Amino acid sequence: MRKENVDVPAGDGVADSYLVVPDGGPHPGVLLFMDAFGVRPRLEEMADRIAEAGYAVLVPNLLYRGARSPLVPDMADLADASKREAIFGKIMPLIGQLDTDAITRDAEKYLDYFHAQDGVAADPVVITGYCMGGLNALKVIEALPDRVKAIASFHGGRLATDEPDSPHRRVGAITGEVYFGHADQDHSMSAEQIKTLEQALDDAGVTYRSEVYEGAEHGYTMTDTAAYHEEGEKRHWENLFALLARVNG
Repeated sequence: MRKENVDVPAGDGVADSYLVVPDGGPHPGVLLFMDAFGVRPRLEEMADRIAEAGYAVLVPNLLYRGARSPLVPDMADLADASKREAIFGKIMPLIGQLDTDAITRDAEKYLDYFHAQDGVAADPVVITGYCMGGLNALKVIEALPDRVKAIASFHGGRLATDEPDSPHRRVGAITGEVYFGHADQDHSMSAEQIKTLEQALDDAGVTYRSEVYEGAEHGYTMTDTAAYHEEGEKRHWENLFALLARVNG
């Protein structure tokens, strides 16, 4: 299995990324869209697990415009209130820069690079996204339906808001399958917002599943944060691999 850190051309520069490709192939492609804390050992571990099941995986630093990874050199600092405030003070402006136009331009470049790699199938990819990665995965499948055949969003936030740019307003462009694993009592994706998203998906006739993971906090898949929820993480893997099997069968 080939594992390497790579610099990937992106919409406004170069995104430092992690690439893992099983031997042989070509293998179906998966983009892993990170949470706010960047490409780091936890995300590489997750990419490796997906690759062990027979998929090629690319994990780009979505916030490359602001800094190379690691965006948070020591994840333990998140447990310190004073350090946590400084971390979010650095990261939140970078997240704000990543609007629909920016992530779409980036994704086109990520896919061009990914599909040019040995061992990666030329077929449309699946995107699995976490926190802000879930939001951006939804935006990309809407913008590039011919290049993305499915997404899975786990503890994704702000998927349905009052803003003109809210992705729930453009779900009619989706031609593939989407899955949402919402965190219970998530401040960034309330029960009302989930209902709004599901109504938009229903109205558009999108093939989807939307589930709330009871007892799981925002960020429940991340073993390197205090939000980690063992049962929620296990359920996430089951649903992700089920989706991958369905759309790549």
